[in-house]
Order: sequence, then C-alpha cells, then structure tokens
Amino acid sequence: MSLIVNKSVNILLNTFFLVSLIVFWIKFLLTAIWNLKISNFVIMQDTLQKYLPERAVSLSMELIKENGVHLKIVNQRVTRHGDYRRMPNGSHQITVNATLNKYRFLITLVHEIAHLVAFEKYGRKIKPHGLEWKRTFQYLMLPFLRPEVFPTNLLPMLARHFRNPKASSDTDASLSLALKQFDVQDSEKSYIFELPHGSVFRIYNGKLFQKKNKRVKRYECIEVATGRVYLFQPNAEVELIKD
Repeated sequence: MSLIVNKSVNILLNTFFLVSLIVFWIKFLLTAIWNLKISNFVIMQDTLQKYLPERAVSLSMELIKENGVHLKIVNQRVTRHGDYRRMPNGSHQITVNATLNKYRFLITLVHEIAHLVAFEKYGRKIKPHGLEWKRTFQYLMLPFLRPEVFPTNLLPMLARHFRNPKASSDTDASLSLALKQFDVQDSEKSYIFELPHGSVFRIYNGKLFQKKNKRVKRYECIEVATGRVYLFQPNAEVELIKD
C-alpha cells in the first residue's frame, strides 16, 4: 500500500515539476517576444524620426501597428514613391522611397496605408484609386493636416488636394512643386514648364525629347529617336540638353 502511495506522490511531484517547467518557459518566451516587440517598436520609431515630421511620428506608428504593416524603406524608384502589397502569408508590406523629403514621405506612407485599409474594409474588387480609397485616404490624412506637422504655406494646397485626392500627388502640379522645395536640390535638373519651346531634354531613362506646345495642362513633347508624341506634366524634372 505504502509503495503505491509513494509511487503516486512521485508521479504528482514529477507532474507538478513538469507543469512548472512548462509555465516557466511559456512566461520566458512571452516575455522575450514582448521585449522583442518593444525593441522593434523603438527601432521603428527611431527610424521614422529620420524620415517624418517630428509631430507625425507617433500617429504614424499607431497606423502602422493597428494595421499590421511591415514597412520597408527602400532606395529611390523613379516610377513610384511607394507601394502596398499583401504578401502570400497574409501580411501587409508597404515600401516607401528613402529619398523623399519628410512631407512627401508622410503623404506617401498614408497613401499606401489607405490602400491596405480600403481593401480590407471594402474587398479586393474595388478600384485601387476609386471612391473607397479616396474616402479612406481623406479620413486617415485628416489628423496630420495641421500646422504642427506641415508648413503653413503647404496647408491650403493640401486642403485643396484632399478634396479629391489623385492617384499620385505628382499629377497635382501646384502641390508637387510646393513639396519639391523641401527636396535636396539637383542643379542639373529643370522643370518642363521652365524650358524654352523647342528645347531638347533627357529624362531618367536616357531618352531624348523636344518640347512643343502646351495642351491644356500638359506639354506635348516629341521623342527624338522615334518622332512619337508624349504628354509631360509641367512639373516633370528633366535634364536640359540644348535650348
């Protein structure tokens, strides 16, 4: 009888020890994960301090956390400022160009988060820059449109732009030019609207064009190699070859 009791006590003690050990490791792992999340949060916050207006960092971090965004800051891409992708594992990746000034970086970041939020709320069949995205972008951007975040001379143009936001802020010539004053200036670049009629210029991919007549808001330009006519935004940055 005493043998059975001793064996039962040993089993209970072993079980208690095993459960205690499991609980200890669970607590240890949860603490490690929590500390890692805090560490990543601090690193992300420190990183964003370099790219965003100071008073926009905490609110941007909230948007990133709430929507489970994996943010990648990448080298400059000529054709886009940023993009959003839903990854095969269901995570949300947003990339933003590192070379953007802090005001354009903020607009681009919120632009891409608006894609994520709109797709999650309205489904994947909506147009990328349709009404659902526009409303979402307006809603997410509103808390940032204040003088503590943006220079006062930008706010009226931002207010006009966000009445009906476009697929790219570059297509809003007045806003784009106003934002470019905060870029690192490239003395070799000129805007299309500044070039004399008939002048030849080079774009980012090396192709040469000749500036022709203005059509409503954009300029007709002839590709030198092919004779094809293309329309350029007045605020497109190009390299003047000869005037």
